[in-house]
Amino acid sequence: MPNLESNTAGIISPNPFWLASAPPTNSGRQIMRAFDAGWGGAVWKTVGQPIQNTSSRFGGLAWRGQKGVGFNNIELITDRTMDTNFREIAEVKKRFPNHALIVSLMVESKEEWKEVIDRSVDAGADGIELNFGCPHGMCERGMGSAVGQEPEVNERITSWAKEFSTIPVLVKLTPNVSDIVPHGLAAQAGGADGVSLINTVKSIISVDVENFVPRPSVGGKSTNGGYCGAAVRPIALHMVGALSRSPEFRLPISGIGGITDWSNAVEFLLLGASSVQVCTEVMLRGYRIVEDMIDGLENYMRRKGLECLGDFIGRAIPAYTEWGELDINFESVARIDPETCIGCQKCVVACHDGAHQCIHPGPEADSVPIVDEPECVGCNLCEIVCPVPDCIQMVQVDNGLAEVSWNEHLVRNLRIREKKGSHGYDMPE
Repeated sequence: MPNLESNTAGIISPNPFWLASAPPTNSGRQIMRAFDAGWGGAVWKTVGQPIQNTSSRFGGLAWRGQKGVGFNNIELITDRTMDTNFREIAEVKKRFPNHALIVSLMVESKEEWKEVIDRSVDAGADGIELNFGCPHGMCERGMGSAVGQEPEVNERITSWAKEFSTIPVLVKLTPNVSDIVPHGLAAQAGGADGVSLINTVKSIISVDVENFVPRPSVGGKSTNGGYCGAAVRPIALHMVGALSRSPEFRLPISGIGGITDWSNAVEFLLLGASSVQVCTEVMLRGYRIVEDMIDGLENYMRRKGLECLGDFIGRAIPAYTEWGELDINFESVARIDPETCIGCQKCVVACHDGAHQCIHPGPEADSVPIVDEPECVGCNLCEIVCPVPDCIQMVQVDNGLAEVSWNEHLVRNLRIREKKGSHGYDMPE
C-alpha cells in the first residue's frame, strides 16, 4: 500500500490533497465535511477584519459547451467575525487532530499580524498562510497582491510572521508578476518555512455584449477579478517549476492552480510541490472528488513502483530546461494509425491552415490522410486536433544528425568566427 502522507514545511497531512483558501473552507462545518470525505488538509478562508462582499461575485468561462473551463471571482476575504472563525478553527482541530489545518491571514499593521497569528496558534492551527496574492479589492487597500508584487514588503511582513509564529509559515504568492523567482526568494529571505502558489490571475472573465457590462455584474458595473480553474494550470505549473529549478530557492512548495484530478496533482508533485491545493473543481463538483484523487494517486504509485511521495517529488525538474539547451537536431514526424482513423480530416485542415501543409487528403473523401514525412516538422498540431486518442502519434526519426543545443551551436560558431576572423554564421549539421 503506497504511503500518501505529505510533509510540507513540517505540516503533516494523511495525503497531499488540501482545500485551498476559498469558499469551500469558509466555515468549520464545511471543513469537517471535507475531512470526512477524505481531504488531507485545508487552508481556512482568509481571516482578517471582516469585510462586506458583493452580491454577484462569480463568473465562468464556457468553451464549446463545457462550462467552468475557467472561473473568475470578485469575492474578498471572510465576512465572518474573527471570534467566530477562531472558535470554529479550534473545534475542527479538536475533532480532526491528524489532518492539516492551515489558517490564511491578511491584515495591515504589525500589531494586527501579531494578534491574528497568536490567535491562530492558540486555536491549534498546524500552520499559517500569508495571503499575498488576492488581485482585487484587498490590493487597493494595500494588502493581497499589493504585498506580493513588492519583494521588500513581502520579506518584511514575512519576517514579522516568523517573529510571532511558533508554527510553520507559508507565503501565498501572486502570479501577477513577470518573474516568480524574486518573490519566492523574498519570502525565503523573510524566513518563510514554505510557499504556496499560484493565487488567482487578474482578469476580466467576459463582457455582456448586449448590455455592455463586464461580468459578473454588480448593479450594472463590474471590476477585474481573480482567474482560476483548469485554464490556469499551465501558468501554475510554470511558476512552481521555475521556483523548484532555481538553485537559490530552497523552500517546500504547496502547488495550486487548475487541479481537477489525480494526474494534475502528480504534475505538480513532479515539478517539486509536496502538497496540492484545490478550489474551483470542488466548487463545481463537490468535496467527494477527493475519493477519485486518492484512488488515482494510489494506483499511479503502485503502477510506477513508488512507495511514498518523496520517491517522485521533483522528478521532472531535471528535464525542465531553457529553450537554448534543447536538441535542435531532434526530429519527429506524425504517424496516423489507419486502423483507428475515422477520416474526419481535421488534421488536414489544421495542417494546411495552421501549420506546414504536409498532411493531405487520401484518395477518397473519408479515407486516411497521407503524411508527407519529408515536409513534416513535428509541430504536434495534428495530434492535438485529432479526436481519436492515440490515432496520431509523433514518432522520432533518425536523421543522422548529432545532438546539439542552440547554446552549443552559438559557442561553436563563435569559436569558428574567432579562428577565421569571419562574420559568417553557420547552421548546425
